[in-house]
Amino acid sequence: MHDRLVPASKFTIPLPRSMGAVNWRGMWELYLKEVRRFWKVIFQTVAAPVITTLMFLLMMVFAFGRGSTQIAGYPFEDFLVPGLVIMTMIQNAFANTSSSILVSKVQGNIVDVLMPPLSAFELTVAWTLGGMTRGLVVGVACAASMALFAHLHVYSVGMIIFHACAGCLFMAMAGVLTAVWAEKFDHMAAVTNFIVTPLTFLSGTFYTIDRLPPWAQFLAHFNPFFYNIDGFRYGFLGHESRPVTGIIVLSILNIVMFIWTYRMIKSGYKLKP
Repeated sequence: MHDRLVPASKFTIPLPRSMGAVNWRGMWELYLKEVRRFWKVIFQTVAAPVITTLMFLLMMVFAFGRGSTQIAGYPFEDFLVPGLVIMTMIQNAFANTSSSILVSKVQGNIVDVLMPPLSAFELTVAWTLGGMTRGLVVGVACAASMALFAHLHVYSVGMIIFHACAGCLFMAMAGVLTAVWAEKFDHMAAVTNFIVTPLTFLSGTFYTIDRLPPWAQFLAHFNPFFYNIDGFRYGFLGHESRPVTGIIVLSILNIVMFIWTYRMIKSGYKLKP
């Protein structure tokens, strides 16, 4: 009895999956993973920063801005709101990328991201956009809640959008660099406590730099957060010293940070054995 022959046409050989020059689907899924990660704990990642920022606003207004206190021709609380909003946005953009990558490194599941067919470019874009998204969500929530306690002026929508996106992108990439370099949570906390927080607080969040002595004003112009916060405030109040300079500085910084982040991920530094 002869074995039954099966025609060769009934067998199908799977072809290699073609993704093109950019794995758009993979990059999109990694971006969604980053967004879902912070969205699942929204009370911790969005509501908590909003409450903290509101406490800053109320504390500063009750302590220093009661009565007819004005800065740059605006009530103190109106002047304070843009600075607090952008400060909270960039800090949360940094926290999103830095915590996501570092937790994966510590838990040992970073391989789940490195093994799929995702290039260094795609990893950089997905991680960065995830951090930017959290920053923007927190910013919208902060602005909406602060509108109950202060008047939100709008001078230039374009400047608001540019500085919001540029600041969040810059800090999201800074978070990626920090997480790749860090080996434990103490390292990330050191960058947050000794670099990010001091630079944001000393960049004009609560005041105009013309109140500083000349040497401090000079040093402020080397602080990238100064251009971000000052430009964002300009979008609301029209109060800023050099709007064009700020746009140029932030654009150059974001390009440099993207190249730096891409090259670090591509090299596998502290990511691959």
